Amino acid sequence: MSDYWTPAHHAVEHEDAETLARLLADGSDPDEVFGDMTLLTHAIDVEGDGSLQSGRPLTVHTTAVLLAFGADSKLTDPAGRSPLDMAEHYGHALAVKLLRAHIGGR
Repeated sequence: MSDYWTPAHHAVEHEDAETLARLLADGSDPDEVFGDMTLLTHAIDVEGDGSLQSGRPLTVHTTAVLLAFGADSKLTDPAGRSPLDMAEHYGHALAVKLLRAHIGGR
């Protein structure tokens, strides 16, 4: 485990959706804040930035896991960014669509 990240943020940082789901199922807070990000803004940041740096297609699996476990899709992080702001910043259309569906209650 990382000495820097909390276990849930460590799973998000490494896009480890399986470990993240286990941690959330065992009681980790899906709205946990560490540093200047919520788990959800962190997930979208990692997915978007990872795609930009690697050239790989965007993924949405950690975002989807967090939403499935009740992460607040409207909760802003300490820097004032909402998950939707973060997704739009990266042009992360998958996350934008998922967040809008979640916010709309579908």
